[in-house]
Amino acid sequence: MSGSDDRRVLITGAAGQLGAALVEEYPDARALTRADWDLAEPAPEHRPEIDLVLHEAALEEARATNVLGTRHVAALGRPVLAFSTDYVFDGTRSRPYVESDSTNPLSVYGRTKLDAEAEILDGWVVRTAWLFGWSGSNFMRTMLRLGADRSEVSVVADQEGSPTYVGHLATAVPEIAELQAGLYHVAASGSCSWADFAEAIFEEAGFSCRVNRITTEEFGAVAPRPAYSVIRSERSGTPTLPHWRDGLSECLARLRS
Repeated sequence: MSGSDDRRVLITGAAGQLGAALVEEYPDARALTRADWDLAEPAPEHRPEIDLVLHEAALEEARATNVLGTRHVAALGRPVLAFSTDYVFDGTRSRPYVESDSTNPLSVYGRTKLDAEAEILDGWVVRTAWLFGWSGSNFMRTMLRLGADRSEVSVVADQEGSPTYVGHLATAVPEIAELQAGLYHVAASGSCSWADFAEAIFEEAGFSCRVNRITTEEFGAVAPRPAYSVIRSERSGTPTLPHWRDGLSECLARLRS
């Protein structure tokens, strides 16, 4: 049973940062990690009785998980709420992307996530952005580690998005699951660059670490990322999440406690 209604819920990717937040929102759900079900393989023969699947599992540049895994989840024959990414866009716009905008992913990850969206025929696709939380691997936790040991870090300043706290996104999921099936953009309010985000993290954490603002070219990332990937919803009823600064404050307060 879920924590919010009487549907029997299964969560994939439960060991990830968003998965951990979803488990807290649905404490009675059947929570599966990769060790429980490698999504590159079809579902086990003996399947649990479920009413809704929250499909979070994803890997960078892993088609077996992002596309085939989503296909295997959809083959359970139950409604699926799957999470996708702002990286399905190329970042050439200067205003927020909405659901009806054309996609053009720049990276393998973005392309596999877009292909995975097409596998969801009965349910919801939730595109979100720049996730961070109290567990797992994410930008905020990396900055906390670096900021505690260094006097300066170099961070990209020419990419803009909306850092989204997994706790806020997870609490919006029951509301999304009551909406008509389809595509929804759900990310934190407000936007910033990675460098802005890093400065806010150091300020909130009380670190004196300085941010050296650099370009994407100077950073030299192998996988291209959109320069602008702020997403907003044009669909009535889509939940509005708190500002990313509120999410940062809440997440850091949780880590302190």
